[in-house]
Amino acid sequence: MIIAVDFDGTIVENHLPKIGKEFPFAVECLIRLQQEEQHQIILWTVREDELLDQAVEWCEKRGLVFYAINKNNPEEKAQGSRKLKVDLFIDDLNLGGIPEWELIYKMIKAQKFSRNYEEVYRSAFKVQEKAFLKRNFLLRLGTLFAEFH
Repeated sequence: MIIAVDFDGTIVENHLPKIGKEFPFAVECLIRLQQEEQHQIILWTVREDELLDQAVEWCEKRGLVFYAINKNNPEEKAQGSRKLKVDLFIDDLNLGGIPEWELIYKMIKAQKFSRNYEEVYRSAFKVQEKAFLKRNFLLRLGTLFAEFH
């Protein structure tokens, strides 16, 4: 599968032009998708010139080397912004935002792509509905408790 992934707001927190803090498991997940699952990862970002070089260098220092950057393949001549021919886009501006990277990895591995994250979570993690509902209740309870303190 060919996967295009955004940088700011997706791999790292969006603090453009600076590089934000890495989202937990983002780089690890992308490396695993490349190495274990044999997917091609394309960096797809609005960054250009020096800012793009900084993002690429940041990723490479962590072991993440992209198949291509802002183009369909490494040999293609970059011609500005254009649509990529990929199977999947991972971007924080998706409708509904971006799920956690662990869930993204499980979704891709299980080839279960859906906006219904609860359904995907149960399917990808093979968690029984009762266990999922208990976990979800505890997460919601924790969020509610945090709002009042």
